[in-house]
Amino acid sequence: MEDRMYIALAGNPNCGKTTLFNALTGSNGYVGNWPGVTVEKKEANWRKEKQITFTDLPGIYSLSPYSPEEVVSRDYLIKNRPSAVIDLVDSTNLERNLYLATQILECGLPVVLGLNMLDLLEKSGDRIDVSALSRELGCEVVQVSALRETNVDDLVNKAIEAGKAGAAPAPARVFSDDVEAALAKIEKGIAGKCDVSLNRWFAIKVFERDAAAIEPLGLSNAELEAFEADIKAVETARDDDAESIITSDRYEWIARVMDACVVKAPKKLTTSEKIDKVVTNRVLGLPIFVVVMFLVYYIAISTVGTAGTDWVNDNLFSDGFFVNSAGQEQYEADAEEFADNHYGDQISGFIAAAEDDGVVTEDGATEVSDAVDALAEDPEDADSEAIVDGFVASAADVTAKDVVITDEDGNDTEDTIPAVTADHFLAAVDAQSEEPDPADYDGYVPSIPGAVEGWLDDAGASDAVKSLVIDGVIGGVGSVLGFIPQMFVLFVLLCFLEDCGYMSRVAFVMDRVFRRFGLSGKSFIPMLVSSGCGVPGVLATKTIENEKDRRMTAMLTTMIPCGAKQPIIALVMGVLIGGSDGWWIAPMFYFLGVAAIIISGIMLKKTKAFAGEPTPFVMELPSYHFPSIKSWWLHIWERVSAYIKKAGTIIFAAAVVVWFLSNFGFDNGAFGFLADGDVEKSLLKVIAGSISWLFAPLGADNWMATAASINALIAKENLVSTFGVLFGLGDATENSLSMWSGFAGMFTDASGIMHAGAMCAFVAFNMLDAPCFAAIGTIRKQMDDPKWFWFAIAYQCGFGWVVGLIINQLWELAVLGNFGFWTVVAFVALAGILFMLFRPAPKYDGKDEHILDSLSEAEASL
Repeated sequence: MEDRMYIALAGNPNCGKTTLFNALTGSNGYVGNWPGVTVEKKEANWRKEKQITFTDLPGIYSLSPYSPEEVVSRDYLIKNRPSAVIDLVDSTNLERNLYLATQILECGLPVVLGLNMLDLLEKSGDRIDVSALSRELGCEVVQVSALRETNVDDLVNKAIEAGKAGAAPAPARVFSDDVEAALAKIEKGIAGKCDVSLNRWFAIKVFERDAAAIEPLGLSNAELEAFEADIKAVETARDDDAESIITSDRYEWIARVMDACVVKAPKKLTTSEKIDKVVTNRVLGLPIFVVVMFLVYYIAISTVGTAGTDWVNDNLFSDGFFVNSAGQEQYEADAEEFADNHYGDQISGFIAAAEDDGVVTEDGATEVSDAVDALAEDPEDADSEAIVDGFVASAADVTAKDVVITDEDGNDTEDTIPAVTADHFLAAVDAQSEEPDPADYDGYVPSIPGAVEGWLDDAGASDAVKSLVIDGVIGGVGSVLGFIPQMFVLFVLLCFLEDCGYMSRVAFVMDRVFRRFGLSGKSFIPMLVSSGCGVPGVLATKTIENEKDRRMTAMLTTMIPCGAKQPIIALVMGVLIGGSDGWWIAPMFYFLGVAAIIISGIMLKKTKAFAGEPTPFVMELPSYHFPSIKSWWLHIWERVSAYIKKAGTIIFAAAVVVWFLSNFGFDNGAFGFLADGDVEKSLLKVIAGSISWLFAPLGADNWMATAASINALIAKENLVSTFGVLFGLGDATENSLSMWSGFAGMFTDASGIMHAGAMCAFVAFNMLDAPCFAAIGTIRKQMDDPKWFWFAIAYQCGFGWVVGLIINQLWELAVLGNFGFWTVVAFVALAGILFMLFRPAPKYDGKDEHILDSLSEAEASL
């Protein structure tokens, strides 16, 4: 075959089109169960013949350009003119699928119809007369199974033959006689203004007064007036508008075709319909969904996913791991024996007792601790040994009593060491250098930071380079990759629910809820996806046809807590309730995010920019089925890979920027690398301190809280790790008492009062404000308009700030009795929100901008 041939794959959502595309090309296009799942045109070559290129068009219901998916499909068919079109239809929903088929047949292209899912049709007892259907449509009809790859080669070969022949099917007389007569006049009038194969298609668009379609024809005022007279005559006779007449005639013709070609079996409830009576029930549907989502999050975040994340963090990015059980057992036995001596607690307890007795000052105690740490690394360090020996001599009479034993996270336990003398202290210092090193045991594999640090040491790298690579790059990216097990488990469960057909029902159930607040049930799908990661969640807004609804959903969907926000939740809960293992935490914040979206949706729908009825929710509910393993895996991989790409690009760059700001600054009047790691001298403090006044009304008027919020805008995962650096806690996690103490201290005033309202306000801002840079970039792409993009970011940050302001100021007033200027502002803001929630919705102009009321409107634009 010499010339390349392009074959378009078209069809309704859920007809199996993308499954067919994957089977033909080996592509990893995602297969899903809601409209517009393939949001952009995909192209790939046939595995059996590289000169055949398939274009996977978005799943759509018609070629009317009301959504991005329909625009992509119509532009490709009308402007690109592929060699042939394969229109794949779901044989179990033939009547609905034939609507798009009639429009494709009018495009003047060679068409082959693929009847998919015949196995399900046979189970229902219905039968389709394929020969009769082919005669009615005027094109080849082939029975296929995209899932089982049955007859797919025959379908393609028929399309190749049709494409080589180049002849389009003769258009069927779909419309009534009066409409056909009007179309004939229009076709005659536009002859020569377009390719002859498109005459009928353009004639229908003129009759419908489709503004975008008729513009390329360049019709004169006289021509438009003549056509308008013919259209008006039909509208008057039928007492209906032109677009509705076309739609009605199509369905009447389709009904006649169904009567002639389809034999229906006696009606009985299928298994899917029986299940739907429960899961889509007006009373039970929503509670069932709540239970299902709770189980999903419980498994992914609190149990299985957390175990995987802990393993990655502890082994790949912290301690390393063993591949030899014997070596691991020996090391664990030796390490347990060493730990049972509690040398670290003896050392810190004795130094603290010496400080309490006045033997050393606070600075002196710090110097001794640093010397002890140095000796643990290098027992031959003469300077450190001299400091320790001098301290022991001066503290010979000191005895530390009831020294508290700490756990592995540095948290105090109920156990104590009765007494620690100077001899015990010195013995503990000497013993520290003998701590078992896992590298000395068989089968040990070092962690990534450990291995890289060894390579850098061997290469003679400077302290600045080692800090950049280990603390900046590996530390920053590693903190994100640690969440992959949780993300993977979450996506395994969510993708199963999507591919088995349940999530389509959830969207239907949620439509009843969301419509009350001015949103379509389709808005729920992006929000659900955003619970894993905001990037694919924002991308999913393309399924929403109405531009206003689509923009509003893109603005609000990232308010749902994603996986990256879980450490923030765990951190504040650790402070407020003394632990982060509460099973109810993740689901609670999920539903709080939904509440924030609902409130914003109601308010925005009452503004001129977003006023209007939400998009009607149209969706076929696919039969329940166990998903194809391949499709299931591809769906999971699409989500996980988006998260990994984010870690390798946006967060990598952010980690380097944050490292630079944290490790460079002015020391003794000179700018350079801060070898002592003193963040107080860093550029980060200078920048954060200059804008910390913005967060003062929220109770977070210190540079550390501001710095953390800046880093959280770069990547939400950075917030907790930033606190670890600022508090000098090293590898402390959100589960560590030292982290809880440092975080609580940031919101504790000089009199010792912890301002819980300010803490909650801080978290509320970081949960509701603009998402990470990766998601922000996706929002910019989806908005496709700088004005709307900046409005979205401003609204997110402004709404988060206002919510934080209200929380903090009301807490200050209710608990501490503090009242001031910002308390008044908070009440005004709260009153404004309540006013927007309860004010009557303004009237809106329901005119469809795509369809003209009269062709005279087209004249005005010429």
